[in-house]
Amino acid sequence: MKEIEKPWGKEEILEINKRYMFKRLTMNKGHRCSLQYHNTKHETIYVLEGKLNIFIGSSPENIKAKVFHPNMSVTLEPGIIHRMEALEDCIYLEASTPEIDDVIRLNDDYNRNSTL
Repeated sequence: MKEIEKPWGKEEILEINKRYMFKRLTMNKGHRCSLQYHNTKHETIYVLEGKLNIFIGSSPENIKAKVFHPNMSVTLEPGIIHRMEALEDCIYLEASTPEIDDVIRLNDDYNRNSTL
């Protein structure tokens, strides 16, 4: 397992191989990840604990928010803009294709650039 500290919490990479990646993410209340999309990466988010507000849209002007509770999930296809925001301390799982560096950030509270 590889643990990566983030300004909003942490990521734990439980498995990464040629076919898939599996992560456990902890996001602290009041924090959010960048508004982003992926060119190739296809991911599913599954909430374990807390309330997670997930913003999803096909363009920056067309983003809708939905609150996800434990046992709720959403699948995000490549090109879909998204952002997760912790309304409470949250733990969620991410199962995805293995493109770990496929992140295009449109907006970031912590002034990080795209990792591509």
